[in-house]
Amino acid sequence: MRGISGMLAFLAATALALSPQAALAQRAGTLIAAQPVATAPPAMRAWRVRYWTTNERNEPIQVSGMVIAPNARANGAPRRVIAWTHGLVGIAQRCAPSIGEANFTIIPGLQDAIGRGYTVVAPDYPGLGSSGVHPVLVGVSEGRSVLDAVRAARGIPEADAGTRFALWGESQGGHAALWSGQVWSSYAPDLQLVGITAIVPPTDLARNFSEGSDLRVRALLTSYTATSWSRHFGAPMATFGTRSVQNVMTRLADNNCVQLNAKPRLGTIIGIAIAQRAIRNLDLGTKAPWGRLMRENSPSPAAIPVPALIATGTGDTIVAPAVVRDFARRACALGKTVRFLSVPGGEHGTVARTEAAATLQWIDARFDGQKAPTNCSSF
Repeated sequence: MRGISGMLAFLAATALALSPQAALAQRAGTLIAAQPVATAPPAMRAWRVRYWTTNERNEPIQVSGMVIAPNARANGAPRRVIAWTHGLVGIAQRCAPSIGEANFTIIPGLQDAIGRGYTVVAPDYPGLGSSGVHPVLVGVSEGRSVLDAVRAARGIPEADAGTRFALWGESQGGHAALWSGQVWSSYAPDLQLVGITAIVPPTDLARNFSEGSDLRVRALLTSYTATSWSRHFGAPMATFGTRSVQNVMTRLADNNCVQLNAKPRLGTIIGIAIAQRAIRNLDLGTKAPWGRLMRENSPSPAAIPVPALIATGTGDTIVAPAVVRDFARRACALGKTVRFLSVPGGEHGTVARTEAAATLQWIDARFDGQKAPTNCSSF
C-alpha cells in the first residue's frame, strides 16, 4: 500500500505542476516530485524525479529522470555529484530509462560510483518519460535538462547532493555532456563543474550521419533524428522520399526503443532496409534545413570549459572514431585540456564499460583538485 500511495502522491504533485500558472511560477531546476524506487540495488537508494527545465526556446517544461545515492547519509559535507547522460534509447516517451530499472544496468560502474560516495543524477532528457517531442541531439535542450537535474537533486534531502559535479556521457550522452559543459557557465553558474567525460560522442553531426560504417544502424539513427526534427523544427520529411518511405521511417522511430541484445522484429528489419535504401545516396548535411540544424547542434571544441576526457574505440561502427579524434584534436589546438583515449578494438557499446574504472579515477582526480593530464601532443 505504501508503494501505491507514494505513486498517487507523485502523480498528484505532477498534475498540480502541469497548470500554466504553476509552470510560469516554477524556476528551472526546481524539483516537482521524487518517488522512492523500492527495487534499488543493495547499498543504494533511488528516486524517480520530475523537475522543471527550459528548452532552447526558453519555455518552461517538465522532465523526468532518476537520482541514485548511497544508502547511508553523508557525514558533513554534501556529496559529489556525477551527472550521467545516457546514450540513444529512442524518441518515444516510453523509452525513458527512469521508467523501469534500466538505469541500474546501463550506467557503467554504478556500484563503484556509489561505493566512492557519489550521488548519481540520471536525466531522461525532454520528451522521454515526459510529454512533448524528444529533441534528439538538440544540444541546448539536452544540456539544460542535465544541468537542471543536478539542481533538482538538491531538493531531495536524503540524496545529500552538492553543487560540485562532473559530467559522464556515452554516445548521445557524450553529445549531451559536451553541450551541458558548453551552456553551463551562462545557464547554471550556481553549479561548479569540475570535468567532462564524453565517451564515443557524436560531435560533427553531418560527418556522424555519413561516416558510420554500420549502414543498418545509420538508417535507424537517421529515422529517429528525422522524425524528431521534423516535429521539433518542422524539417521536411520529404527529403527522404515518398510518403510511404516517410511513414516507414516515422514508424521505425515511434515503435522502437533501443534494447541491448534484443532480437529485432521482422517489421523493424524490413523498415530499416527501406530506410537504408532511402538514405543510400543522400548527404543529409548538404540538404536544407538539415545541414544547418546539424551545424547548430554540433558541440563546439572551443566551448569546452573544464578538463575533458574524450574516448573512442577503434571498432566503433556507429560513431566513426576519426570524427571523435578530429574533435579532440581541434580542442587541443584551441588550448583545451584534453585527455584522449582510443581503445583498441573498442566497440560503440563497450567502451564506456571497459573504461569505467579509469573514468571514475579521472573524475575522482578532478574533484580532488589534481592537475588534469593531457596527451594533446601524442595523438
